[in-house]
Amino acid sequence: MDTLYEAKRTLKRLQPRLEQAFAAQIATDQAAWQSLLDRLDQHFPRLFELYLKLYSQRYDLFFHLESLLKSLAEAAFARPADLRALDAEREAQPDWFLSNQMLGGVCYVDLFAGDLAGVRARIPYFKELGLTYLHLMPLFKMPAAENDGGYAVSSFREVHPPLGSMAELSDLARELRANGISLVLDLVINHTSDEHDWAELAKQGESEYRELYGVFPDRVMPDAYERYLREIFPDEHPGAFTWDEKLQAWVWTTFHAYQWDLMYANPATFNHLAEEMLFLANQGAEVFRMDAVAFIWKELGTSCENLPEAHLILQGFNAIMRIAAPAVLFKSEAIVHPDDVVRYISAEECQLSYNPLLMALLWNTLATRQVNLLSQALATRHHLPEGSAWVNYVRCHDDIGWTFADTDALKFNIHGADHRQFLNEFYRGRFTGSFARGLPFQENPKTGDCRISGTCASLAGLEKALTEEGPDEVELAIKRMALIHGVILTAGGIPLLYLGDEVAMLNDYGYLEDPAHQNDSRWVHRPKADPARYEQRNDPSSIPGRVFASLKTLIDLRKTNSEFAGGTLQVVDTLNEHVLGFVRQSERGRRLLVFANFSERDQVLLPVVSQQKNLSVKTRLHGQAELLPDASLLLRPLDFVVFG
Repeated sequence: MDTLYEAKRTLKRLQPRLEQAFAAQIATDQAAWQSLLDRLDQHFPRLFELYLKLYSQRYDLFFHLESLLKSLAEAAFARPADLRALDAEREAQPDWFLSNQMLGGVCYVDLFAGDLAGVRARIPYFKELGLTYLHLMPLFKMPAAENDGGYAVSSFREVHPPLGSMAELSDLARELRANGISLVLDLVINHTSDEHDWAELAKQGESEYRELYGVFPDRVMPDAYERYLREIFPDEHPGAFTWDEKLQAWVWTTFHAYQWDLMYANPATFNHLAEEMLFLANQGAEVFRMDAVAFIWKELGTSCENLPEAHLILQGFNAIMRIAAPAVLFKSEAIVHPDDVVRYISAEECQLSYNPLLMALLWNTLATRQVNLLSQALATRHHLPEGSAWVNYVRCHDDIGWTFADTDALKFNIHGADHRQFLNEFYRGRFTGSFARGLPFQENPKTGDCRISGTCASLAGLEKALTEEGPDEVELAIKRMALIHGVILTAGGIPLLYLGDEVAMLNDYGYLEDPAHQNDSRWVHRPKADPARYEQRNDPSSIPGRVFASLKTLIDLRKTNSEFAGGTLQVVDTLNEHVLGFVRQSERGRRLLVFANFSERDQVLLPVVSQQKNLSVKTRLHGQAELLPDASLLLRPLDFVVFG
C-alpha cells in the first residue's frame, strides 16, 4: 500500500465533512482554519500511518479517525491567541529547549506553596533562582484517600479542589509564560483512578467505557497474561489484576488497585486521551511528562513493557501535538534498562527524557569515589538524536533505583546485583563509613532488594554531619551537593532541581505519623517548604545560604557560557579513578573543560591529561584548582572545576 497516497486521499475525503461540521468557526476564524489545514497537510500522513499500524484490524478504524480529526479541529479553534503565537515562535525555533538558559524546577503545589495562588506569588523567587521551566507535580482531581501522590487521576479537566481551579491554572500558565517560564504538567496515560468518570460509567455497565479499560469477567485471561508479567507492588496486591465488586469483574491494575489501566488496543482510548491532552495544551501546558510510558500497550504472551506499539502511541500523540499545539513537547518517564530508555527519545516521539542513569551514577560515584561507571555512561550512553535532550536531575519525587546495565558494570568486574546491595546498604547508612541517611523503598525481605528514598542533603551527608559529626563533615556534605548539581548543570540537556534541595531541606520523618503515608518512604523526601530556610538563602553564615549561594554560582556559570547549550560532550580520560572529566564546545569552537573530584582528598592530574587534547587550564571559571610548577593540576576535595 502507498501509505502517503492513502493518507492524502483519506484527508481529501474527510476535509469536506470537517468544513461542514465547523462552518461557523471557519467563517469567523479563517486564520485558525488555514493553519490547521497547513499542519494537517504536513503531519497527517504520519498520524495516518501510525493510526493504521495500530488499528488496521478494526472495522471501525475510519469512524474513530474522523472523530479524532474533529477533536483536532475543535482544539485548534479553541486555542487562545497567545498560544497560537507561541506555536509559531516554537515552529520557527524548534531547538529552543537546548539553550544554556534553560533551568527546570519541580515541586508539589501544596507542599511548596499551599495552592496555585501560592505558586503564582512565588514567581519572583523562580526568576531569582533562574527557572525557565516549572514542573508542578500531579495536581488534577484525585481520590481523597489513596491517590499515589496524584498519579491516580479522577479528572484531567479539573484541578484538585484544595489546590485551586482550572481557570487559576490557565492564568498561572499565562503569567509564568510572561516571565519566561514554561509550565510542565504530568499526563498519566497508562491509567486513571477508579473514581474517574470513565471508570464510574464502566461500573454502571456502559460497555463503551468498560472497553476503555482492561476488564475481564473471570480469571482466564488475567491468568494467561500474568504468566509473563512482573509484579510491581506485590505487597499491595499480587499479580496485575484486582477484583472490583461494582464491576463484578477483574480489572487490570499494574500499579495500585485504585488505578485502572487503559487499553490502547481500543482506538477510542487513544482518542479520549488525545482530547484530554489537547484540552490541557490549550490551558497553557508547554511540556507533558508522559507517565509510565513503558506499560501502555498490553499484548498476551509478553511482559507488556516497552512493546513497539507503546512507541507508536507516543508518536501518534506527538503528531497530534504538531497539528493542533506544536509548541508542546513530551518528556518520557521510563525508569527502565538504559537501552530501553533511549528508544523513547526522538523529535518524533518524546523530545525530552529523564536521565535516570546519570542520576543513579552520580550517587554511585559519591559512594564509591570511583568515576568508572559514570565516565563510561557519559561516553557511550549520553548522545541523543538531533532535536531531543536529556532532563538531568540528582533526585526527583520518586525513589532512587540503580538502573545501570549489568553488562556495563561487568566491564569493570563489578557484579550488578552485589553492587546494588552495596549501594542500598551505603545509602541506608548501614555500610561502614557511610555519610548517608536514606530509607529503603519497596524492600523485598526475601532478596534484600530495595530502592532508596531521601532528600539530596540527607543522602549527601548533611543530616548525619549535623546530628553526629561536626563542621568539617558539614563542609563535605555541602561540597557533595554542589558537585553533583555542577554535573547536571553542565553535562548537556535541561537541568532539573527538586525545589527544596537548593536550601538543603533534610529528611522529614513526620510522614510516619500520617496513616496515608507511613507505608511509603518516598514521603520522607517530600518535605513541606520551610519558610525559615528560604529566608536564610541570602545569609552566607547559614547552611541554607551556603548551599543556595553555591548553586546560584553554578547556575550563573551555566547561563553565561553558551558552551553549555545543547547536549554534546566529549569525555576526557583523567588518568585518575576519582576525577571525572569532560569537554563542552560551542559552535564558535570555544571549549570548556570540566573536572569533578569525587574524592574527599586532594587529587593531582598529570600534565598529559590536558595536553592530550590541547586543553587550556589557564583560565579557571569555577572551583579551587591550582596549577603546580610542573604543570600538574591540584584538585581540592569534592571540587567542581571549570576551565575556559
